[in-house]
Amino acid sequence: QVQLVESGGGLVQAGGSLRLSCAASGRTFSTYTMGWFRQALGKERELVAATAWNGGSTFYADSVKGRFTISRDNAKNTVYLQMNSLNADDTAVYYCAAAWHTSTLNRAYAYDYWGQGTQVTVSS
Repeated sequence: QVQLVESGGGLVQAGGSLRLSCAASGRTFSTYTMGWFRQALGKERELVAATAWNGGSTFYADSVKGRFTISRDNAKNTVYLQMNSLNADDTAVYYCAAAWHTSTLNRAYAYDYWGQGTQVTVSS
């Protein structure tokens, strides 16, 4: 069982930056592929970024490439999402998710555990 707790969301002006953090419980964090999803009001949940458990690959949605960076610190059981050049379209609830020992990064069904989410609001 893995518990995920997101933090770092908030209100930011367009063009600004935020860093989201997701702290995971358990001793096997390094065996989990980690992803950040988001869901805007009235829209489906979408994958924003993901990093493979073995560090072999990362995934970014086209809409965030060049602006967002996902990273992980296995010693701290934490995954981060650095978000720069934010715009109103980035407004959403952001969720952290974990998938055990998989190379499937970009499918929501691969993820076994989910956090409660953190709200990011970008004012224009």
